[in-house]
Amino acid sequence: MKITPGNIIYHELIGLKVEVIKSTDPTQVGVCGTVIDETKNMLVILEESGRIKKIPKKNCSFKFYIPQAVIVNGKDITYDPAERLKRLQRRKVYVSRY
Repeated sequence: MKITPGNIIYHELIGLKVEVIKSTDPTQVGVCGTVIDETKNMLVILEESGRIKKIPKKNCSFKFYIPQAVIVNGKDITYDPAERLKRLQRRKVYVSRY
């Protein structure tokens, strides 16, 4: 399935270009690069300069480039990819019952 702005939160984020646009830690705002790892609570970003930054998902907003820019609240992706997919499947089952 192709990644779109409507379904990005249910996809694997590794390999996507990302920029931190809002954070409770002002030193993290503006960090941009490629997502190289993702855990339940963190995105690991490889910057253009070669530095690796670990950014907590919960307190940030991210701009992903898939080719167009999509802004995602970190709270919406606070789960690992498998858990996000399970939540989508549960929601579809719930909706289809009615």
